Amino acid sequence: MTAQAAVKTVIFYEKPGCGGNRRQKTLLQEHGIELQVRDLLSTPWTRERLEPFFAGLEKDAMVNAAAPKIKSGEVDVAALSRDELIEKMLAEPLLIKRPLLEVGETRICGFDIPRLNALLEVGMPVPETINSCLKTDKCSSH
Repeated sequence: MTAQAAVKTVIFYEKPGCGGNRRQKTLLQEHGIELQVRDLLSTPWTRERLEPFFAGLEKDAMVNAAAPKIKSGEVDVAALSRDELIEKMLAEPLLIKRPLLEVGETRICGFDIPRLNALLEVGMPVPETINSCLKTDKCSSH
């Protein structure tokens, strides 16, 4: 019997149609990572399920800065407590920074390539536009 490398799988919570998420998934797949893709917006989130993705993060690092309600100031991240912000995210998942990733027992908010490289034992480069919404992306609201 020969030893086989363990298949590396990531659960990838995305906003369907997001160009940035599409580029991120492609980069992972190009490095041999299998993806289980889930819809971030339709997943039935609970506080207990969502909070581990935000461990160690400041409030600004938890939110989708491009979300219309954040950009317009309707949701003022600085004025909300962490608990209030999470409650808003549970009600409106579009406010959550994407993607959310599960790598084994580790939960990650955002596409942190150095952290993913270490967890997955790969050497992905850090493309300049990997975490950006580009004007050429055909996304619906952010």
